[in-house]
Amino acid sequence: MSRSVSSFFRRIGLVSLMTVAFTAASVASFQAVAATGKASASAKKSGKSKSKIHKASAQAAVGDEATGAKVRKVVIVKGKRRVILVERGARPMRAAFVPAAPTLGEAMGLRATPDALALRSSVALVMDQGSGDVLFQKNASAVLPIASITKLMTALVVTDAHQPMDELLEITEDDRDYERNTGSRLRYGTMLTREDLLLLALMSSENRAASALGRSYPGGRPAFVAAMNRKAHELGMNDTHYVDSNGLSSSNVSSAMDLSKIVMAAYKVPLIRQFTTTAEHTVNANGRTLHYVNTNRLVRGGEWEIGLQKTGFINEAGRCLVMQANVHGRNVVMVFLDSAGNLTRFADAVRVRNWLERSPHVEAPTQAATPLRNVPVSQPATVLASEQTHGT
Repeated sequence: MSRSVSSFFRRIGLVSLMTVAFTAASVASFQAVAATGKASASAKKSGKSKSKIHKASAQAAVGDEATGAKVRKVVIVKGKRRVILVERGARPMRAAFVPAAPTLGEAMGLRATPDALALRSSVALVMDQGSGDVLFQKNASAVLPIASITKLMTALVVTDAHQPMDELLEITEDDRDYERNTGSRLRYGTMLTREDLLLLALMSSENRAASALGRSYPGGRPAFVAAMNRKAHELGMNDTHYVDSNGLSSSNVSSAMDLSKIVMAAYKVPLIRQFTTTAEHTVNANGRTLHYVNTNRLVRGGEWEIGLQKTGFINEAGRCLVMQANVHGRNVVMVFLDSAGNLTRFADAVRVRNWLERSPHVEAPTQAATPLRNVPVSQPATVLASEQTHGT
């Protein structure tokens, strides 16, 4: 449009006037110049003199006259001209596309690992709970962040401590998530029993509840985390390291091989079994009624026979799931780490269940697996990535 207007001005010998107009104008001056073009075309059609064209151009220049940090902008509203003030050089804000950062498993290339069951999880392990035989494994010794799977160890340390479960604990600002700035429905000052906090931490993965459990341990959080790592060592979880009680840090790491051990250890504690498989629960928090549901949709669906479970998610870990379940009369432990989407960990569990139901006497899938008791954790037989340093 500006090119045609300039051409018009050159034809009528008003180059100098156009220069003045464009020097004074901001981005919005194009509309004013368009008005000039209209006035000029109208004058040409009706045979009016060049002086009127000059007048219209001058008015357009004044219409975008700079006024300090702002410029005047001529706009047309319902056929009438209006003058408004806008910031000089202002541009509409546009949302930039920022691709999501890859999980650690994705960065390691684990998601590209093919497997016989076409799972969407980077890491998977299926174990016969009775014999300890590994029925299926995929990158089972890769050490990755485990997110809220950490809370299973929190529960073991809490139950081992034998502190009063009916003791009232207060949620304080010390329980705030400074790691990721996530929110919580448990407000500061909320008073709940240790039992309720443990239930919410396991069933609904409540981070402030898990934080308060660690803070109220004798010696505080440092002593609690030390107890978590001691317990991991006792269980032979040599690839595991904990730094907090809620799993928000990506420095809480483990492998599928190690997590199968904590699942079997936690399964021996009836309270943990009960709390992890509770479908929903309501608490009275300082006069407020709060309703919570289980983070595992398979528990809520009621079609599975699940004895223990825990979900987890942070960006670095992807979607995670550990479960003990009875499939076709067989007790199995399942571990899925770094699943690619919201529902893929649950879909992978269904794929494993379908496979086991089709082959109830299976000892190993097409991808050769070796009984866990005969395989050193540091050197599994069929693992692509066996060693990673602890940390983010």
